[in-house]
Amino acid sequence: MGWVMMSERELNRVEVLAQVDDGRLSVDNAANMLALTRRQIFRLLKLYRQNGAAAIRHKARGKPPNNRIHKAKRDYALSLIKENYPDFGPTLAAEMLAEHHGFQVSRETVRKWMQEDGLWLSRKQRRTFHQPRLRRECFGELIQIDGSEHRWFEDRGDPCTLLVFIDDATSTLMELRFVRTESTFSYFEALERYLTAHGRPVAFYTDKHTVFRVPKPSKHMTGMTQFGRALAELQIEILCANTSQAKGRVERANRTLQDRLVKELRIAGISDMEAANAFLPGFMARYNDRFAKPAARPDNLHRALNVAPDRLAEIFCLRNKRYVSKDLTLKYDHKRIRLEVNDLTRGLVGKYADTYEFPDGRIQVRHNGFALPCTIFDPHQQRVTHAAITDNKHLSAVLAHIKAEQDKAAASAEVRPESARNGYRKTGRRNNGWNTLADRKRNAARKASQGCDN
Repeated sequence: MGWVMMSERELNRVEVLAQVDDGRLSVDNAANMLALTRRQIFRLLKLYRQNGAAAIRHKARGKPPNNRIHKAKRDYALSLIKENYPDFGPTLAAEMLAEHHGFQVSRETVRKWMQEDGLWLSRKQRRTFHQPRLRRECFGELIQIDGSEHRWFEDRGDPCTLLVFIDDATSTLMELRFVRTESTFSYFEALERYLTAHGRPVAFYTDKHTVFRVPKPSKHMTGMTQFGRALAELQIEILCANTSQAKGRVERANRTLQDRLVKELRIAGISDMEAANAFLPGFMARYNDRFAKPAARPDNLHRALNVAPDRLAEIFCLRNKRYVSKDLTLKYDHKRIRLEVNDLTRGLVGKYADTYEFPDGRIQVRHNGFALPCTIFDPHQQRVTHAAITDNKHLSAVLAHIKAEQDKAAASAEVRPESARNGYRKTGRRNNGWNTLADRKRNAARKASQGCDN
């Protein structure tokens, strides 16, 4: 006799029936132990004595169930899923089969069919693993950049963003800077401080933020952001990580900073960005002494900056090209810029001029490297337009700007009387009663009586 497959419940029944058959256990005790009636115990005991332990096994074991779905129906359902819902999950696929095809089947059955046919993977099979990446060998070879928005001052101040520059080879904090939001100018400011202190690294490693990467470049675009253009002029490469785990060095540093830096700022009693930025150099020195690691090779791949300050200011600005219309004006950032009429600007009609926007708000128009005299014509106060697309990382700064503009508008509101709208102006003289309606009638009657007497 070969192996007999039995469940744990069936094995327990065999053990109890064997004790009853040997006289070591009474029928009443066996019924209590197995939660069965005496009649059922006698029936099982009879089968056990006639055919042995195999007779206690359930008779339907190994046989197809009576309520199973026919194989043709299974193939039909899978064919519908392959044709119409190949990327659907089991739950949604079962709903679509019932709603559009009248095929009623449970989602777990659909899940089983899809797994057997290779159309669906279990959660365990779909799990992805991010293998750790080895550090770069040299200091200054790869610098990871990220911005961490957090309540750095807890309830003592508004939330802001900390820009973090960390070396991949040594986990050394290279630059920290508190800014209002992640913008091109804020990264320009932090990058200028970094280059002045350390020089030019080989490459920066960033996420897919729009400061570093154009999400959907077109054939009319270079595919390079303002930050990427500045790095290209400085001969620094920029790389974008596909996942946050790929730049885990700076992500883990952010988590450490959100714990340690927040508490040290609380101890120091700092609640604003200006004081916090002054506090950061000392904190960076203590952090690097505690967490920095030696590089695999002693080489420092930072290169000298070798860029004049005025040239650096032209690199760290926003550059664009704008079309010059027939009236010698061009549009830029909801503003209209009017060029002065001279020998140089007369020939620019129908051409493109270069616009330079500096961090202090100045806008300069150039052509072939020459600055053109211009004025902002019909300037509009910069504001958030209706239904403007706002990035998640800029949302806090945009809301703060909106609230400030709303408070400013509410404070300047003035209610004027209707007489003022019609041009009435007060003279400062007071009416003492000599020009009332009764006096005017009395004077008119007196003048009429004097005329009659004459």
